[in-house]
Amino acid sequence: MRVLLVEDEVDLGKAIQRVLNREKYVVDWVQDGTAAWEYLNTEWIEYTLAIFDWMLPGLSGVELCQRLRTQQKSLPVLLLTAKDRMEDKVTGLDAGADDYLVKPFGMAELLARMRALQRRSPQLQPSQLQVGHLVLDYGTHQVFLQVASGETAAIALTAKEFQTLEYFMKHPNQVVTSQQLMDQLWEVGAEPTSNVVAAQIRLLRRKLADAGCDGLIETVHGLGYRLHAHAAK
Repeated sequence: MRVLLVEDEVDLGKAIQRVLNREKYVVDWVQDGTAAWEYLNTEWIEYTLAIFDWMLPGLSGVELCQRLRTQQKSLPVLLLTAKDRMEDKVTGLDAGADDYLVKPFGMAELLARMRALQRRSPQLQPSQLQVGHLVLDYGTHQVFLQVASGETAAIALTAKEFQTLEYFMKHPNQVVTSQQLMDQLWEVGAEPTSNVVAAQIRLLRRKLADAGCDGLIETVHGLGYRLHAHAAK
């Protein structure tokens, strides 16, 4: 899951990014509304959700919402602001925000509102992804294998391994290139190398094999990688 965070308060931005990273989100954090629009206008990044501060250099959070909705983009948006008057809330929601959070707020409430937006948005995020007997659970941020007895066996993954497996499970039986993984699973500016991607997949394969899912992710020589849905059964 990838989030665009647009917040010009440095301490708050760092705190939100840290919490979201811990919850296994990939977070692109920018401090300027104009720069944020450039991120939103790219075709190679798929965001799950956006968090906009209202008052920003360049374009405001409200203006970003208006631009998104004018282009018929249904990306869920959570608007952050110190404005707590009813008129301000109405302005933000009418501009296209899906929810509104008044500063100061607790991180637990932020996460709860994000989960609620994902559940009810047009880009509905399921509570789980399942490929064969392999299940990725968004509520607990865990991956587990359903074994023959009907029980489940948890597979402990790092945040990046979780994100990598999630991407493959969203694209079963499709060839996924190293560039696609780099574009979608690392923050803008991180500039990972193809060796880093290969290393992540090697570690992920090892953990999947230890859990009984050997051969789930294959190398397609000269092209990339592919998750075989039938291998998870």
